Amino acid sequence: MKEFLFSLVRSLPYPARGRNVAREYLQARILGSLQRSGAMIPLAFQGGTALRFLFSIPRFSEDLDFALERPEAGYDLRGWLKDVERTFAAEGYQVGIKVGDRRAVHSAFIRFYGLPYELELSRQPGEAFSVKIEVDTLPPAGAGLATTLVRRYETLQLQHHDRASLLAGKLHAVLQRPYAKGRDIYDLVWYLSDPEWPPPNLVLLRNALAQTGWTEPDAAAVNWREALLERLRGLDWERLLADARPFLECPEDRRLLTRENLERVVI
Repeated sequence: MKEFLFSLVRSLPYPARGRNVAREYLQARILGSLQRSGAMIPLAFQGGTALRFLFSIPRFSEDLDFALERPEAGYDLRGWLKDVERTFAAEGYQVGIKVGDRRAVHSAFIRFYGLPYELELSRQPGEAFSVKIEVDTLPPAGAGLATTLVRRYETLQLQHHDRASLLAGKLHAVLQRPYAKGRDIYDLVWYLSDPEWPPPNLVLLRNALAQTGWTEPDAAAVNWREALLERLRGLDWERLLADARPFLECPEDRRLLTRENLERVVI
């Protein structure tokens, strides 16, 4: 399996994409291990990487984000990560895992030491690839769930937030994140330009805003379109482009990331 990753990176017509493709392969393998350990019963996949795996959004993503939607089914992040570590170690990877589980959002970094150097993507022998996992163990109520079978390096049966709930999660991130991320703005243009994508799950959005301290106006009455347009005012669009550019599958898509385009799809 490690040899497949080497051949995958070497076959790329654009070596600059090697890091994104290698990380995505590792993400798929981690998801496969989590699935086999039973993690996808209590957890629901969400966030940008979920968009990539489930709906093929044309941008790469860094983290694996989950919500603990069915705690009664059992939750054992450390045990699941031990299975991940054993899977990769058996294939010759040098793996280290660091877990932080003292807050409501549990996090883990899975590091693959020396892999960028082995793949000829770095000149530093000690550099590591890192995949971050986050699990919201107290997610806001109201998410809809779905299960999808996808093939991306492995056959994966993924429980995830449904389409309306995924959009609500992205809106919450944009409205409440203390700093704007170009990747989030790109995702919104992608979501809102699809006439068949359902409107956001407002129950989930309003619960999420209330949970994170939204006060003006009251979260229960927030108009997401007005709030989003207000959030867009004053953003540094050059900085947004710089954030999104390294993750775009097609570099020309950066031209879509404009205030005018986003306002057009919001209104």
